Amino acid sequence: MAKKLYVGGLPYSTTEQGLRDAFAKYGEVTSATIIMDKMTGRSRGFGFVELEDAGADQAVAEMNGAQFEGRRLTVNEARPMVPRDEFRPRAPRGAQQF
Repeated sequence: MAKKLYVGGLPYSTTEQGLRDAFAKYGEVTSATIIMDKMTGRSRGFGFVELEDAGADQAVAEMNGAQFEGRRLTVNEARPMVPRDEFRPRAPRGAQQF
């Protein structure tokens, strides 16, 4: 069974293939995804990698805090996504909130 890892602190220039290559030494990478900003199409600086269990644990131990393309990574087991509340518009700046 595979584990999904959160990888934060990615340089904005990192590609999904580069992310896949960085974690390939820990086992077969099932998937590698970089999260992109919907408005700009630019990387948001984090992504997810899916690896086999044994390799995933070793990857967390070795890659968390490691330098990658000049940036320090944060790597840990991904938590399940929590659904957000319904869309609530924000009050305009300067408006009182009750």
